[in-house]
Amino acid sequence: MHCSQKLDSRPYVGRTVVVSSRKLIRDIHNKMGQVDLQEKIILTPRKKTAKSTIISIERRRAEAPEENGVDGSKVFVAGGPHKGIVIQKDALAAIPDNSPPKLTLEFRVFLVSSATNEHSQESRTLWFWFKDGLFHTEEACSAQEFFKDLVSPVDFPRDYVGFIKKIMKLMQTKYPQIQKVEVELRHLEPVERSSFLVQMVDYESDNLIEVTEAIVLEIIESSFPNPISVSQIANQTRSDPRKIVELLTSLQNKRRVKTIGGDNFTRMTKNEDNIKVVRQMPRIIRSQQPTVAIITAKYCEKLAVDAMIDDLETFVRFNTVGESNVYSLGTIGNHRVVATKLPSVGNTREAMIVAGNTTTRLLGTFQAVEHVFLVGVAGGVPHYTDSQRHIRLGDVVVSAPIQDKRFIYMYCEEKRKQNLNNSNSQMEENVEIETKTWCPPDLQLQDIAENIRHQDNSVYISHFHQGLEILSDQDISFLRPPPESDKLYMSIGGNDLIEVNHPTDRGNEIRTGATPRLHLGPIGCGYIVSRNDILRQEISYTHGILAYDSEFDQVLESIYGNRKDNYVVIRGISDYVDGTGGRGKEWQAYASLVASSVMKAMILELPNPVQD
Repeated sequence: MHCSQKLDSRPYVGRTVVVSSRKLIRDIHNKMGQVDLQEKIILTPRKKTAKSTIISIERRRAEAPEENGVDGSKVFVAGGPHKGIVIQKDALAAIPDNSPPKLTLEFRVFLVSSATNEHSQESRTLWFWFKDGLFHTEEACSAQEFFKDLVSPVDFPRDYVGFIKKIMKLMQTKYPQIQKVEVELRHLEPVERSSFLVQMVDYESDNLIEVTEAIVLEIIESSFPNPISVSQIANQTRSDPRKIVELLTSLQNKRRVKTIGGDNFTRMTKNEDNIKVVRQMPRIIRSQQPTVAIITAKYCEKLAVDAMIDDLETFVRFNTVGESNVYSLGTIGNHRVVATKLPSVGNTREAMIVAGNTTTRLLGTFQAVEHVFLVGVAGGVPHYTDSQRHIRLGDVVVSAPIQDKRFIYMYCEEKRKQNLNNSNSQMEENVEIETKTWCPPDLQLQDIAENIRHQDNSVYISHFHQGLEILSDQDISFLRPPPESDKLYMSIGGNDLIEVNHPTDRGNEIRTGATPRLHLGPIGCGYIVSRNDILRQEISYTHGILAYDSEFDQVLESIYGNRKDNYVVIRGISDYVDGTGGRGKEWQAYASLVASSVMKAMILELPNPVQD
């Protein structure tokens, strides 16, 4: 439980050393000491059925088979370069061990029969046990690095024997901290056509994408409330302006966009008649002044937040030159609220300035605001080996400090050129990163979120369903996407990612149904981490980051500059990068609505505003 106390709220600028996994593994080796030459790597079959096989590979001190009382005909003792490896053919020879595994990893391979040329799938699950004395982060790092070495495309084992042999050799020569690995190989339904042995995905392709209505609409939605011209869209998409005009005409006919001032276009909303276009905001009497401000960046985030507000009034101040503003005013419970959408956000200097200016204008216009919510989507940090710590698409992360990390939001920037702009760079050594962190002086909102997390999730799920009904007539679907679209990938170096299964407890899937989870922890951002899978994971290990969004540091800076003591970032998880949809955008609307539902639950828990 976070204590609602006044903290030092000044942003902290510093440097952090991000420990590379490779370096951490070497440190673990030093921590474990020299390899015990008396230890053997012993393989024992555990269980076999018509469709699956379970094998135990364990490290333990062992005498020669004949001295250990085991029938030599049932034991193979390797020699030469494989000395120290023992294969027991009798399952009864295994030493009983009822201790649960610490971590698990599961993935699929696609096999081709050399005899029949038939294609089949096989699920391979690894359960890990470790020697005593390791921290949980060291165990997780060891399991993931072991897995990356095991499935490396350079020498991925092409058959069952090679796969088991590689596990044994890695345990023997490179990972002395791993006490035991159990492997389950399970046959799945046959597939009709061949696929890669390990599914690789390259999501950083530089190929130009043909401009479509969907792309043009996304650009207009991102710019909203700022109108955008044909020439600006053509420049962004590197397209012929005549093609853009053709697509805009079609979108106009579908009532998706409208013209503002001739050549400029903006998004057309479903409740167009209820939107008041103004030169300046009308004066609001003191008793109706909002005390809660909500900031979004994406169009779907704005719609989701608006669905949570009662007695909604929307005011738009359009400028064909300069910045436009949109303010949605209404109530949530006993609280007057105002919501706005940033016209752009990201890592360009222009976007950063606009985001900060829009926030400053919001808080300057509505000076009675006491609580500020940043609501929208982000990329979750997956925990490949622990279902209890794993974050999935559709979950929600609320920014909060953890343990000794006295910040809720961290901006990361490359200190010097370290060859990390490539999303596939492997970190061999530690990396130094410039950071800036923020923490509100009052953790009231974080305390409310933690109380909600310990309650039944129906507290916010009911708000989600109400919002879903309100948004049912929108041309954006806020329904939860199918579960098979929640694909999890692990970077294994080079240009390669491997698709892995979401972690489970052995024999039991912890996540039931389609219920999102609420997590509390720091949120990060930074162009450098959005481009590099491995660096993003390493920073998460070092600082406990649970999610990354698309750079709201200037928004946080404006909130701090306007002396707001209560602020929070609420992010629905829409991908596993930074929420921008680099590997698909289909979860953004749903994640926005779940985040907005958590926001509403939190606002309803706030004390009633004091009436003057």
